[in-house]
Amino acid sequence: MTEMTADVLAEVRGQVGLITLNRPKALNALSLGMVRDLMAQLLAWKDDPAVLAVAVRGSNKEGPFGAFCAGGDIRFLHQAGSQGNPLLEDFFTEEYALNHLIHHYPKPYIAFMDGIVMGGGMGISQGGSLRIVTERTKMAMPETAIGLFPDVGGGYFLSRCPGRVGEWLALTGDTIGAGDAIAFGLADGCLPAEQQAAVWEALGSQSFANGDAAQAFIASKLIAATARFQELQAQIDHYFSLPDVGAIVTALEAAEGEWERVTAATLRKRSPLMLHVVLEQIRRARTMGLADDLRMERDMVRHCFFLRSGQSETIEGIRALAVDKDHAPQWNPVRIEDVGPEMVAPFFASPWPAHAHPLAMLN
Repeated sequence: MTEMTADVLAEVRGQVGLITLNRPKALNALSLGMVRDLMAQLLAWKDDPAVLAVAVRGSNKEGPFGAFCAGGDIRFLHQAGSQGNPLLEDFFTEEYALNHLIHHYPKPYIAFMDGIVMGGGMGISQGGSLRIVTERTKMAMPETAIGLFPDVGGGYFLSRCPGRVGEWLALTGDTIGAGDAIAFGLADGCLPAEQQAAVWEALGSQSFANGDAAQAFIASKLIAATARFQELQAQIDHYFSLPDVGAIVTALEAAEGEWERVTAATLRKRSPLMLHVVLEQIRRARTMGLADDLRMERDMVRHCFFLRSGQSETIEGIRALAVDKDHAPQWNPVRIEDVGPEMVAPFFASPWPAHAHPLAMLN
């Protein structure tokens, strides 16, 4: 049985539901249609006794694997945000509901996180019961570069990384590979890229006693991977535990090391306002459950696109990076030092009463 829509391919082979994100020219960036297709398919398989487990992968221009998902479709976000298109609201509400479903899926959900795994790609993989990376994995939550914040549950899963890794990844948007993803709790194991196709085929052709057996079959193929940033854990914890963004940047700029210099320079390029918002997000999320975190992020995204008086940092950030590509965003305020707490607080005020929140149904 194969369900065909252009951008999401889904089929049941043997006892496993197999999903391929099939929008390679856009690095499988998620559109509203793809979010809806994924949600409908996962809901259909959730109660189907013939489906023991679900596996998801991306495709590249040459075929399957090679790129998992680069995030949400930021050109759509820019266009819809600039025009006040209500579909933008639907996109975030439905995407976050999908993220929640994956975290609570009653069957094994196995994510093959090959190649680029960023933003929304993290949202459809971090809730998986088995998160597989390869030597080609490039993982990041780079939203501060476009004046946004690590959403799709990013507050929840980044804040649960060891030490202050979550603050570092959220503020800088730095990219990590397979070994660090495993070390930091954002992946479960590494599968050599050239073995993915054989494992995927075996999932659809072998017989399994139950979903756990299907997952255990894949887990038995996983190998260790070398971490690069893990040795910097003490430095990451030292700087990113400081009380606010100004203190973090000041301390990095006062230090001697190359990593400190590069990290400070990266932070100076990000949206000053959103750096402050993101630090608050990660620290709040550390004590929240997933549903509350997603509701908080849904409030935040409404502020990012619709409720901030004057310029939207997000629309300006996407313009500079992906639309005009001048890489010269006009952030407001311009400097980290110019952001006051009164600018940050509104992002955490919900625009909705609790009973009318678009994600009220999540628990």
